[in-house]
Amino acid sequence: MAQYKKINVPSNGNKIKVEKGKLIIPDNPILAFIEGDGTGPDIWRASKRVFDCAVEKAYKGNKKIAWMEIYAGEKALSLYGKDEWLPDETVDAIQEFQVAIKGPLTTPVGGGIRSLNVALRQLLDLFACVRPVKYYPGVPSPMKRPQEVDIVIFRENTEDVYAGIEFKSGTKEAEDVRKYIEKKSGKLIRKNSSIGIKPMSEFGSRRLVKKAIDYAIANNKKNITLVHKGNIMKFTEGSFKEWGYSVAREEYEDILITEDELTSKYNSRLPEGKIIIKDRIADSMFQQLLLRPSEYDILATPNLNGDYISDAAAAQVGGLGIAPGANISYSTAIFEATHGTAPKYANLDKINPGSLILSGVMMFEYMGWNKVGQIIENALKKTIKSKIITYDFARQMDGAMEVKTSRFADEIIKNMK
Repeated sequence: MAQYKKINVPSNGNKIKVEKGKLIIPDNPILAFIEGDGTGPDIWRASKRVFDCAVEKAYKGNKKIAWMEIYAGEKALSLYGKDEWLPDETVDAIQEFQVAIKGPLTTPVGGGIRSLNVALRQLLDLFACVRPVKYYPGVPSPMKRPQEVDIVIFRENTEDVYAGIEFKSGTKEAEDVRKYIEKKSGKLIRKNSSIGIKPMSEFGSRRLVKKAIDYAIANNKKNITLVHKGNIMKFTEGSFKEWGYSVAREEYEDILITEDELTSKYNSRLPEGKIIIKDRIADSMFQQLLLRPSEYDILATPNLNGDYISDAAAAQVGGLGIAPGANISYSTAIFEATHGTAPKYANLDKINPGSLILSGVMMFEYMGWNKVGQIIENALKKTIKSKIITYDFARQMDGAMEVKTSRFADEIIKNMK
């Protein structure tokens, strides 16, 4: 076990191990957590109590989490010193202990790491951002039929414009790139342009689509949709689509069928045990999620498209306050609140902890502790239905009682069976 300067490894827990690509979960797993910045400490305290209570309810003391705090963002800066927004030992600890959960993190302004979240994804090669989006009865929604939204978005997490390859207007680097592109392609770029590079690889695209397909199979989903803008960006997003279909043909021929095959071979009726693979242009997909959401189960997207679509879909079912997320590699995973730090509400015990709590549900399912996830999710549904809720929902619901973050957690715990 590695030695750490600031991280205290719990003596009452054991490490999660990986054998032949599978997680081996002990009865007392050490799980790393990052409180987060702004409202992070408030929602973490509430969420941790919910998690611990659900584990106790599920396993009657036979299983228990050993929590290990690790550091990023403002707390890391105060502990480790200047410019240590993301200490090396935090990354090392996540690699060693496999599973972590985190609150929202500040993005430093003017220098340093441009985004701590992006840095974690790239340093740990967490190539799949997984965002389930579904409606919980009673949650305020602008939609007439929000209950029809029940999708899981698999967003490629390491490439595309988020790779961070940019050249600022007026720099020699930007001018050199501009001249090179003009010379090689004949395409004119205006002088004093800022320039960004959009890399998308066959390797990165195929592994993302494969992970989405494996999830669809494991969870008995009916369809998977490749979302792209290949009609315009033919060699990046168009290739993403083609590589996705290649994975389907080469590795899942006995399970996946295309929309054309569904019509021509199966008379538009999906056979038992088959999954449809289809594709949609990104802007059309936004319309589809609004008009025909029930026709979509799994979306596989490049990085930027997935960022937009997952937030827009979350708005249909109540917003980011109740939207969970995870960043996953082959075995390492970080589960996270998908909203920002909301610093003006910091330490006010006010913010909805639902995003982090549901990210915890994803974490327990990832660990195979499904019973814990079910207890939490059922209790959360009852609490929302009771209308004893935080301000973000209370202000939109008739007859609701607005309560603090900590009281909301109390209500969830009370509603556990």
